[in-house]
Amino acid sequence: MVSVEYVRSMAAYNRWQNENLYRSAGTLSDKERKLERGAFFGSIHGTLNHILWGDQRWLSRFGAVEPPASICSMTETAELYTDWQSIVEARKNFDETITGWAKALDPSWLSSEINWTSFAVGKTFDQPAWLLTVQMFNHQTHHRGQVHAMLTAADIQPDDTDIAFMPNN
Repeated sequence: MVSVEYVRSMAAYNRWQNENLYRSAGTLSDKERKLERGAFFGSIHGTLNHILWGDQRWLSRFGAVEPPASICSMTETAELYTDWQSIVEARKNFDETITGWAKALDPSWLSSEINWTSFAVGKTFDQPAWLLTVQMFNHQTHHRGQVHAMLTAADIQPDDTDIAFMPNN
């Protein structure tokens, strides 16, 4: 099982890396951010949308926020915000929400069970909260890696991603 300290560290890492990738992606034109690049969610913009939607979905499953916008298909998660300023602001605000949730987290919650339904596979599960918290952070990291690769292919060099080099770590 993970600790509250782990959750707080990962919330800080999430915020740090989102600032890194959004700053890097912000140097591209809107057309370049939305360019189909062969990723599962198509573009840099689409993948950033999916990450944000996933974070909103997980925190809603944890009972911390209301569920995100109703989406009919997984690919529609890439269309959550169509303009750059809206997604930048939404990401910043939601990173504050994640950080606040982590700071207020009761350690006993991590050992609770969560009943949830997977949007992707249409099945219901009962799983430990600590495992699903790890899943949320792992999902972010997985898709941020895709964004990092797309930025690198576009000749944009994001800053360091190693958690050991996170400021104030």
